[in-house]
Amino acid sequence: MQSLLLLLPDFSLILLGAGLRRILVDSDAFWTGVEKLVYFVLFPALLFNSLAGASIDIGTALPFVLAGLAVLVSGFVYGLLGRRWMGLSGMGFASRLQCAYRFNTYIGIALAGKLHGAAGVAMMGGLAGAMVPFANLMAVGLLARHGQVSLIRELLKNPLVLATLAGLAWNFAGLDLAEPVESFLKRLGDAAVALGLLAVGAALRWGRIEGRWIGAAWLVVVKLMMLPATAWILGRQIGLEGIAFDILILFAALPSASSAYILAMRMGGDGPGVAWLISATTVLAIPTLAFWLHWL
Repeated sequence: MQSLLLLLPDFSLILLGAGLRRILVDSDAFWTGVEKLVYFVLFPALLFNSLAGASIDIGTALPFVLAGLAVLVSGFVYGLLGRRWMGLSGMGFASRLQCAYRFNTYIGIALAGKLHGAAGVAMMGGLAGAMVPFANLMAVGLLARHGQVSLIRELLKNPLVLATLAGLAWNFAGLDLAEPVESFLKRLGDAAVALGLLAVGAALRWGRIEGRWIGAAWLVVVKLMMLPATAWILGRQIGLEGIAFDILILFAALPSASSAYILAMRMGGDGPGVAWLISATTVLAIPTLAFWLHWL
């Protein structure tokens, strides 16, 4: 019950976003503008501010990041194992496979802050920023033969990657943020969480999808149950404790990210199928995240 109460405010914002999209503000242009504002301005400000002032221990950070990478790769491999159950073309399968390992950073940051405050936000932000290039590498690598997207160009202009690198550089240089600048970035960061979750809700999509249901179900189970279980075993094996262990499990248990849909559409993939999987993992993450948070 306590875990559900912890999730309630953030998932209420997601449900509110879904309701607003269908009842009050149904303009595609409006929600596209909100997503761009969060992605290019508000969320980078949150990541930079969190990492610039965080206390980072390299000895702890390295195994933590490597564990996150192992979780990401595990999702890719688990998803591949279900290929024969999909009933899809190569492009369709490559599009949906992203949903087995890509993660919703907005929800992750919101819940990390609930669990461990500013330290949790910094740790989740650092892990998410470090994993974005690898997630893009795996996704674009499979889709590239069917599209014209440059991986290097995608990474160099990704605002989450750039904000993560800038925040770490500022931190390692031992620089301090002036109080007005820090307050300014904090206000942008506060807006990022609320607007990001509303945008997640507005992006929920349902409908019929091609292929076999068992294949779609497999990807949902991989993302919400198998990856957190893998992270739990791995974290214990390498000795992660405290905040690092909690954030690793939370990272692994996050629903799929909307960026999977954007990439699939940009490269001519199965956009409707990816949108359905993102919606399914987001809704089903309410009970599954409550389950994992209970054990944490």
